Amino acid sequence: MKHKDMEEYFFKILMVVSIAVVLGGILSVIFTIIMKGVSALSLSMLIESPRGGYYLGGGGGILNAILGSLYLAGGATILSIMVSLPVAMYLHQSPMKSRYVEYIRTSLDIACGIPTIIYGAVVFTIMVFVGARSSLFWGMITVAIFITPIMIRSMDEIMVQTPKKIITAAFALGSTRTEMLIVVLKQSLPGILTAILLAFGRGIGDAASILFTAGYSDSLPTSLFEPVATLPLAILFQINSPYPVVQQRAYAAGLILLVIVLTASIASRILSKKFMKYVVK
Repeated sequence: MKHKDMEEYFFKILMVVSIAVVLGGILSVIFTIIMKGVSALSLSMLIESPRGGYYLGGGGGILNAILGSLYLAGGATILSIMVSLPVAMYLHQSPMKSRYVEYIRTSLDIACGIPTIIYGAVVFTIMVFVGARSSLFWGMITVAIFITPIMIRSMDEIMVQTPKKIITAAFALGSTRTEMLIVVLKQSLPGILTAILLAFGRGIGDAASILFTAGYSDSLPTSLFEPVATLPLAILFQINSPYPVVQQRAYAAGLILLVIVLTASIASRILSKKFMKYVVK
C-alpha cells in the first residue's frame, strides 16, 4: 500500500471512530434520560406546581418550571432578535469590511466562547449595584446577552451565503439599499429562522447563567420582577436530592426539556422548508 493510500485509509478510520464516539455519547445520554425519565413522568408533573415537600418526595409537579423556562427563553430570544438582526445586516452591508467589521466579527466569536456563568456573574454584579433582586426580567437579560453573539454570527454567516448575482441584479434594476436588504432577508429567511430557534434551544437549556439572576420559585410566573423557576434549575435541585424518588423526577424533567428542545429543532426544519420558496438557488 502506498504512503498516500495509507494516509487516506488512516484518516477514514479516524473519521469513522470520531463519529461513532460522538454519536455513541449523545445516544447514551438520550437513552439514559428516556429510560429513567419515562417511569417517573406523570400527568401531575405537567399540570401542577410543586406542593409542600415536593423536593422531599411529596406531590405536585413542575408546571412552574416549564412555563418559567418558556417565558424566560422566549423573552430572551425576542430581545436578542431586536439586536441581532440589525447588527447582522450592518455586518453584511457595511462598506468598512477591511477593518472594523472584521474586528466586530472577531469580538463576537470570542463572546460565543465565554462560559455562560461569566455572563451571569456580570449581570448579578449589576443587580447588586442597582439593588435589584433575582427575577424573570434579569434572567431574560442574562440569557439574551449570551445568545446574542451566537445569533448574530449565525445570521451573518447565513447572509454571506446570499449569491452575489442576486445583489448585483437588485442594484441593476434600480433597487435602493433598503430594498436590496429586503431581498437579502428573503433569501436568508430559512437560515435566520433556524438560527433563532436554535438560539432559543441554547437559552432554554442553560442553568449556570441564571442561577443567581432568575432565582427560583415554586409559584407560577406572574410578573417580570418576581423570581422564576426553570427546568435546568429544577433538574439541578432534584438530582442533588438524597431521595431516589426525587432523583427520578429529575430525569423526567430532563425528558421534558429534551422534548422542548427537540420540538424547537423540528420546528426550525419545518419552517426552513416552508420558506425555501423565497430562496433563489
